[in-house]
Amino acid sequence: MTDQNPLRETTFALTDGAGAMPATGFGTLIRDPIAAKRAIKAALAAGFRHLDCAELYGNEDVVGVALKESIAAGTVRRDQVFVTTKLWNTNHRPDRVGPALEASLRRLQLDWLDCYLIHTPFAFPAGDDHHPRDADGRPQYDTGVTLEQTWRAMERLVDAGKCRAIGLSDIRLETLKAIVAIARIKPAVVQVEAHPYLPEWDLLDYCRAQGIVLLAFAPLGHGMAPRVTDDPVIAAIAAATGQTASQVALAWAVQRGTAMLTTSTNPDHIRENFAFSALSDQAMQAMRHDIATQVRFNAVVETGVPGFVPRPV
Repeated sequence: MTDQNPLRETTFALTDGAGAMPATGFGTLIRDPIAAKRAIKAALAAGFRHLDCAELYGNEDVVGVALKESIAAGTVRRDQVFVTTKLWNTNHRPDRVGPALEASLRRLQLDWLDCYLIHTPFAFPAGDDHHPRDADGRPQYDTGVTLEQTWRAMERLVDAGKCRAIGLSDIRLETLKAIVAIARIKPAVVQVEAHPYLPEWDLLDYCRAQGIVLLAFAPLGHGMAPRVTDDPVIAAIAAATGQTASQVALAWAVQRGTAMLTTSTNPDHIRENFAFSALSDQAMQAMRHDIATQVRFNAVVETGVPGFVPRPV
């Protein structure tokens, strides 16, 4: 990589001519609205051009204000920022998909989305309760709608020009294959937990073969134990390259062919997370073959209920 084409500015072309996704994205799941607004504006100022949002996060309105103010300040133009948001589980019924997107657009103060994802493949009963539970406290599921029906409704949003690309999140390979097999408009993006302790190589290989962008959340392991950034292999590469352990993990994510999302409320960490550089082939091989730890930090793929929320870092 050269200074004119740094790794952090990599983009991935999306299927069906739906544009390109910046590989280096900023996740907006920050609970405090004041901190979220400041962090999003700092991320855009640092160079991030991809914002990842969701109805479930409860702060699409904050993202919209931060983006609008950044555009007004001349930091970015709308056409320079790739905005993703997600359909929550309570809106899987086809008649709810379009209104859910319209509501997200209003909160984000946008006319269209770059990408709209089904947040998880699990349908919950429709209603205002985002996390419906049965009498025993277990998640309730809506058995009256299939993922295929939800996907058909997503395809109609692309037809209507409401979003340029559609995709899936928190999904296993077998379920993704089933949707690809029936899709009229193929998923352009699949967002899953992925990091050096959960590399998802089989899923990545399939996505590459299908022209689907794999978008990794928690690329640093969400700061949970065992800490990805404390791994001795990563630490050794960091020492040899002059990068931080976080920068090594993020460079690995993009260099192996995935987009990724980081989240922070600390301006220094936000800038650090956008300042990574390419790794040598030897370092990439060490990351793939010498890291022994394997762990998943979020159980959302099993239940449809996210298993952690970001910590301020």
